[in-house]
Amino acid sequence: MLTGLLTAWLMGSGLGVNLLVCGTVAAAGAGLSAWSAGRRIRPWTVAWSVLALALLVVPALFDAGWPTVLSTVCALALASLALHGGRRWAGVLLALPGILWQLVPGLRWARDGLRGLALPGRGKVVPVLRAVVVAVVLLTVFGWLFASADAAMADVLGNLSPSLDLGELPLRFLLFVLGLVTALGFAHIAAGPRRWDRTVIRPGRERGRLEWVLPLAALNLMFGAFALVQAVVVLGGRDSIMENTGMSRSEYARQGFWQLMAVTVLTLVVVAVAKRWAPRSSESDRRLARILLGALSLLTLVVVASALGRMWFYVDASGLTRLRLWVLVVEVWLGVVFVLLITAGLVRSAAWLPRAVVLSGALTAAVYGLMGPDAIVAEQNVARFERTGQIDLRNVRDLSLDAVPALDRLPAKHRTCALEKQWFDLPDEASPWYATSLAESRSRGILLDHPPVGPGNAASDACKAVGLQRGFFGEY
Repeated sequence: MLTGLLTAWLMGSGLGVNLLVCGTVAAAGAGLSAWSAGRRIRPWTVAWSVLALALLVVPALFDAGWPTVLSTVCALALASLALHGGRRWAGVLLALPGILWQLVPGLRWARDGLRGLALPGRGKVVPVLRAVVVAVVLLTVFGWLFASADAAMADVLGNLSPSLDLGELPLRFLLFVLGLVTALGFAHIAAGPRRWDRTVIRPGRERGRLEWVLPLAALNLMFGAFALVQAVVVLGGRDSIMENTGMSRSEYARQGFWQLMAVTVLTLVVVAVAKRWAPRSSESDRRLARILLGALSLLTLVVVASALGRMWFYVDASGLTRLRLWVLVVEVWLGVVFVLLITAGLVRSAAWLPRAVVLSGALTAAVYGLMGPDAIVAEQNVARFERTGQIDLRNVRDLSLDAVPALDRLPAKHRTCALEKQWFDLPDEASPWYATSLAESRSRGILLDHPPVGPGNAASDACKAVGLQRGFFGEY
C-alpha cells in the first residue's frame, strides 16, 4: 500500500529520484515478506538486489530517456531474479520476466491474506471510519453551500481546503494501481517463489559426428580466413586500407560494421544449436565439440575486434552519436559473452555460466546508464571540434539536457544552434526535487544564466551561419 501511495504521489510529476524511492520501499516490502516466509538471504540474492537498486540511480543522475527506460526494465528483471533465484539456463532466463506472471496472482494472494487476518479492535475502528466518512460528506456539502452564499467564507474555505486538480486524478489512480500491483507481485514472489530451475528441458537428439563436424569445421576455416584478411588490411594502418580497398577509413567502417555485428549474434545462435545437438555420449565427442566451438568462439573475438575497430574509424571521421555509442557497448558485451563461453569450455564445471552471462549484461546496462550516454556523445563531439574545428551539429541537437554542460563550450553560433531544442523544451518551472535529475538541475542553471536563443529567429540564423540547413521535414 505504501508503494502504491508513493507511486501516485511522486511519479505523477515525472521521473527522477522518485524511482529510486519507490524501488527501495518495494524492495523493503519484498524483504519483509521473504523474512516472514522463513527464506534465507543468499549472496546472489544480495548481488541482484544491489545491482537493481544501482540501476535505479540512473534517472536520479541523468535526464536522457532511453537509458532511463533500459535501467528501469533491467532493474525490474533483476529484482524478479533476486526473488526467484535460479542457477540453470531455464531458471535464470524464465525468472527475469517472472514478475509479469505474478501480478494477478499477487492480488489474489493479498486478498486471501486480508480475509483471514484478524484485525484487533475491529469493533472500534469501523465506527470511527464511518464517522469520518459522514463528517467529510457533510462538510463538503455544507461548505460548498456556504462558499456559494458568501465570498468571504469562500476565501476562508479555499485557504483551508487542500488544492486538488481533478484532471490529475485518473493518472494518479493508475499510478497507484501500478505501484500497488507491482509491490504485491514482488511480495508474492518473495513469500513463495516459483522454482524455474525445476523446468525440464530435454537435450536435443544427438547427431552423427559428420553432420555437425563438417559444418563447424568449414565455418572455422571461413572465420580464420577473415582473421588473416583483417591482419593484412588493418594492421597496415590508414595507408593499407586505402591501398587494399580503395576506401577511406570512414567508408571502410561504414561498409561492414553492421554485417560484422550480425555475424557475432548469429555465431551465438550457432554455438547454442551446436551445443544442443552435438554428440556427447563419449569423451572423444565431448572433447571434439569443445575444440570446435572454442575455436569458433575465439575467432569470433577477432570479428568483435574488427567491428569495434571499424566503428572507431567511423566515430573518428564523423563523430559520435547515441546509436553508435549504444552499438559499441552492445558489441563489447557480446565479446565478454564469448570470453565467458571460452572460459566455460576450458573448465570442467560451467554451472556458473548462466548467472555470469546475466550479470555481465546487467553490469553493462548499469555502466551504460551511469556513464551518461548523452553527456559522452556531446563531450566527444565538442572535443573533436576543439581539436579539428569540425562538428556535425545533427549529432548533438537532439540530445537531452545531459549534453548542455559540454555544448555550452561551443562558440556562440554553434552553441545557439546546438542548444536550441534544449532551450525551447525547458519547462517554465523547475520540477520538484523528487521528479528531477542532477543533470537537469545543473543544465537548467546553465541555460537560464546564458540563454542560447535571443529574440527573433536567432537559432535558424545561427544554424545557417555554420552550414546546417533546414531539411524537408523542418529539421536541420
